[in-house]
Parts: sequence; structure tokens; C-alpha cells
Amino acid sequence: MNSLHVFIVSDSLGDTAAALAAAAVSQFPQADVDVTRIIKVTRLDQVIEVVRPRLEAGESCCVFHTLVDPALRDELGIWAAGNGVQQVDLLGPALSSLSAALQRDPVTQPGAIHEVSDDYFHRIEAMEFTVNHDDGRRPDELHLADIVLLGVSRTSKTPLSLVLAQRGYRVANVPLALGVAPPEQIRTLDKRRVFGLVTSVEVLTEVRQQRLGRASGIAASYADPAQVQKDLDEARAYMRSLGILVLRTDNRAIEEVATQVEGYLAGFGLRIEPLAR
Repeated sequence: MNSLHVFIVSDSLGDTAAALAAAAVSQFPQADVDVTRIIKVTRLDQVIEVVRPRLEAGESCCVFHTLVDPALRDELGIWAAGNGVQQVDLLGPALSSLSAALQRDPVTQPGAIHEVSDDYFHRIEAMEFTVNHDDGRRPDELHLADIVLLGVSRTSKTPLSLVLAQRGYRVANVPLALGVAPPEQIRTLDKRRVFGLVTSVEVLTEVRQQRLGRASGIAASYADPAQVQKDLDEARAYMRSLGILVLRTDNRAIEEVATQVEGYLAGFGLRIEPLAR
């Protein structure tokens, strides 16, 4: 099984679970993983109504959760085990260990880790902006982004965008495709904030083949090595015409690439501090 749907389940906003899930998923670079957040969870049926359709569609599912209510954690564990869903309890064991060591019960207050601060709310704003500007959406608002990522399909634009958003950056990403003109707005942007993403033909071909799965016969050109080469060549030529930095994503952890982007921004004197916006 090379494809998986990961559900982030939280009684708060799911930032903790999302960060740990992203770190774990990064160790499987060739796998096709989709991620969905289910937040503000107070009842098991809120999870079931989102996960069950994926199970009925035959998808392999895994739940990462940070639920403070022990009864709800137990309910989710029992349901997951009975429905073939892998589940990772990220908070329960830690609470049990601390409770034993301190000889007192936890307060079981959802979201207690978050301080109500400007920094926190700016990070939430960054995540919302990034989700709303994924995959070329709202090109007329590209100038509002702290970072813009360009790349052909399956070069890790979305995962990298989300990691950077968790670090407080408003990120937009734009797909580049053969024969499709990129938004003209890109040429008006500060090129120090725009980054191109590329990978090798071999890695991209394999990732796209896995993505297509049984549909490979319908859209074979998408994962054809010769077509992939043309796709990358045209994207590189466009990136050169812009004069932007180009980063490789093949065989690298997303967090490593995110840190490289931050390093370049710092070198340009463009480090975006959430409290300074």
C-alpha cells in the first residue's frame, strides 16, 4: 500500500498532531499521503462522518489524535480497531506518565497549550491564508503572500507550503503545467520571495505513477518519463526567465527544504516576524 489518508483529530486546532504527523510522513517520501484535519472534536460521530466515506471508498486510513478526554480517546480507539483504521494516540501516554509521576489528574482542558497571543493568531492566519491559496487559487492575491512556491505537479508544493505556514509564513503555491500560461501576476512579485521547486525525472515519474494507480492507462502521459522531462524543462526555463531561486525536493525532508527557504529569506533580509506584520 503506497497511498494513505491521514486524519488529524483534535479537540482544539490540531497543530500539535499536524506537526508530528508531518514529521512522520516525511520519512516516506515515495508514498502518496493525503491529510485532513478534524478539529474541535467533542464526539466520536464527528470523526466517523469524515473518515467512514474514505473507508467505504477503499482507502487506507490512519488517525493521529491529541484528545484530552480519556473517554473520547477510548471510544476512538475501539472504533478504529474495529474498522481497520490505524490510530496514533499522541497525548494519552504522555498524560498517563505525567499523572503517575505527579500523582494528580490532568485538567483535560482542550487547547491548553496555546497562549492567546498575537504570535499564535498570526500563525493561524498564516495557515488559513496558505490553505486558501493552495494549487494556484486566488492568483490576484499572490502579492499578499510572504512566500510563493512554483513547480510542476507532485514536487511537494503543498506539503512545503503547510510546513512553512506552521512556522508563521503566508504561502501561496502555483502549479506549472505544459502549455498552460502561469498567472501574469507572478512577474510583478518581489522575486526574492518566489521559489521554484524541481526534482529528478526518475523520482517524479515514480511519484506520478503511484499517484495514478489504476488510472495510469487513462492519463499515461502524466507519468511518461519523456513527458515528465518536458514538463520539468519548461518549468525550469520559466523559472530562469523569472530569475528566482530553484530548490530540489527529491530525497529531502520537507522540513529541510523549509529551513533552506527560511535561510534564503534571512540572507535577503526578508525574515518575516509574525509580530512585525
